[in-house]
Amino acid sequence: MSAPRGATPFSDVSLSRRLERAEGYACAQFAEARKRVFADCGSEWIECGGAYSVFDGIDSPITQTFGLGMFEEVTEPALEKIERFFFERGAAVHHEVSPFVGVEALAMLARRGYLPSEVSSVMYRPVEPPATKLPDGIAVRVIDADEARLWSEINARGWSHDHPEFREFLLNFGAVLTERKNSPCFLAEIDGVPGAAGALSIHEGVALFAGAATVPEFRRRGLQAALLSERMRYAAENGCDLAMMVVLPGSESQRNGERNGFRIAYTRTKWKLQESVKGNR
Repeated sequence: MSAPRGATPFSDVSLSRRLERAEGYACAQFAEARKRVFADCGSEWIECGGAYSVFDGIDSPITQTFGLGMFEEVTEPALEKIERFFFERGAAVHHEVSPFVGVEALAMLARRGYLPSEVSSVMYRPVEPPATKLPDGIAVRVIDADEARLWSEINARGWSHDHPEFREFLLNFGAVLTERKNSPCFLAEIDGVPGAAGALSIHEGVALFAGAATVPEFRRRGLQAALLSERMRYAAENGCDLAMMVVLPGSESQRNGERNGFRIAYTRTKWKLQESVKGNR
């Protein structure tokens, strides 16, 4: 039985399946969008063993599997097929694995030479429209089709202020994100001037909140809170009952999520296999 609308569901296998599939869908659609924007990029994805295997470039954080062991039992033949998919494209194999897959699946990864490489917290909360209006002078809206470049510029400025060497990467990333299906992009403005950007990906009632960025001159003026509030409103108006985000444990993003009603569903481990390690098994 599902939880009543507005109630926080328990963290269990059913919840994990919904959250893992929502993130996998978002990343598979990102790979599809990259192919539309950059035809020769080589991005693609497959479904194998119930998991989505996404290739978005050798160094992309999206190049990994999503949902391994959540929809079908993990088997050696499925892992072999997945590993070939990544190795043939020159990438290491990464599986970001929910703890609900169980010990046997994790033991199988260890036997095959995988090592843990990253930990992340999956957070969630019920979707509820905000009870209050935005402060005077602040507005948040979904961008029009001809504003993709503007959104990418604001997003890149917000993220690259401390790391300008990533600006070109972030502009390309933004161009793809604005092309992704079921992924509205939002601008927050002060007195009509854009100052922050954020996005959602929506899949079967789950709203995945992507990282939001604010340009330096507009920080600490309420734009992040406004983006969160209005994206939550949009999710409610579009039939979502769950919101999710993925953060580093103990990070400022996690603390911000908790301040806004999110709680930790579970902590995942990302497992990595290099082709050279497989060859030595």
